[in-house]
Amino acid sequence: MSETSLPPSPTSRFLLNDEEDSPDLSFDGAEDILRAWSRGIRPDPNLTVSEWADRHRWLSSRAAAEPGRYRTARTPYLREIMDALSPGHPAQRISFMKAAQVGATEAGNNWIGFVIHHAPGPMLAVLPTVEMAKRASRGRLDPLISDSPALRERVNPARSRDAGNSMLFKEFPGGILVLTGANSATGLRSMPARYLFLDEIDAYPPSADEEGDPVTLAEARGTTFAHRRKVFLISTPTIRGLSRIEQEFEASDQRRYFVPCPHCGAMQWLEFERLRWEKGRPETAAYACNACDQLIAEHHKTSMLEAGEWRATATAADPHHVGYHLSALYSPIGWKSWEQIAREWLAAQGNDEMLRAARNTLLGETWVERGEAPEWQRLADRREVFGAQIPEGGLFLTAGTDIQKDRIEVDIWAWGRGLQSWLVDHIVIPGGPDSPVAWAELTKLLGRTW
Repeated sequence: MSETSLPPSPTSRFLLNDEEDSPDLSFDGAEDILRAWSRGIRPDPNLTVSEWADRHRWLSSRAAAEPGRYRTARTPYLREIMDALSPGHPAQRISFMKAAQVGATEAGNNWIGFVIHHAPGPMLAVLPTVEMAKRASRGRLDPLISDSPALRERVNPARSRDAGNSMLFKEFPGGILVLTGANSATGLRSMPARYLFLDEIDAYPPSADEEGDPVTLAEARGTTFAHRRKVFLISTPTIRGLSRIEQEFEASDQRRYFVPCPHCGAMQWLEFERLRWEKGRPETAAYACNACDQLIAEHHKTSMLEAGEWRATATAADPHHVGYHLSALYSPIGWKSWEQIAREWLAAQGNDEMLRAARNTLLGETWVERGEAPEWQRLADRREVFGAQIPEGGLFLTAGTDIQKDRIEVDIWAWGRGLQSWLVDHIVIPGGPDSPVAWAELTKLLGRTW
């Protein structure tokens, strides 16, 4: 007899008690139980987030323009971004600066579904306001759960009598999902979180209930999870110098989505400056290859996206931080067309507010404010060059230090009457705050005579 087969039975039934008419369990039933038990102890498949979405995600007509089974192939540029959110990927911080309506939030929702199903743990999802978090729960999260059987069996419907689940609080085996707004300091410090999903961070207020930057407060929730945490920051950018997502992208490895030219095969990332159309005829919009300069018709875009790949264009200070940028030029056929982009760009000319919206939502780029020179610019224009190390009017010196991870930067200023000041020297000392040599050099510098 093999180890997996059941022993032969002298009778056709195994009685549960002494009564002849009592319920019984045939050996066929026992085999069913054994099979169910073996299925139960079998490890879950080792899926990435994109593979999970293709297998388990269903889009509701309440929340999607294209309802039905989710297909990553529709937006191939999201595959690597979603897979970077998978537990097996080394990235811990993923930032996505993008145009409007390219599927970024759905990628985040897929991550939520994956966490509930395959990698349970505490998760915090932050939107700009609590009211927006409530709308996202009703309009996106509830359909995500109700239309995906794998999630429906793990998360009970929100009921007033069910303390485990409400509009902003979803409990599931092994984990919990809390939704909150960036304007609520209480919500941001509600719990430790291994997973942080920060959506539309450029719309966050400067401070949450006057307790500090919402992104910083939210990230403090994941400190105890160290290298196991994941932070996903996405947003359409706003104003240069104020945009949180631009700062995140610039601190990352700055990945661009390179696609092949259908004519010459040259790989390139799509730039708005190479979108061409005849004057006054946006319907003629086509893309000029930056290698062969031939015009690429938009019907080639589907195959171009399928053959595309993300390439880093910079080196991040933190090797665990990956960043992505995507404009509306990559929008799949049937979403935002090149003709629509050309029309909206033409319509915005002459109106700074419309141009700002176009640059943010179409190009996924920040807007540079224009107008009269600000006070700092007028002050900078009054700078003078002096010949001596310390000018005649300098009466005393001060030193100011800026402590960075890998260096200490020191400015030496001379001060005179009438609040005049002169920059005497700028010195960079290699080594960060944990370097005794750097501190010794700083002490030596402060004892110098100029």
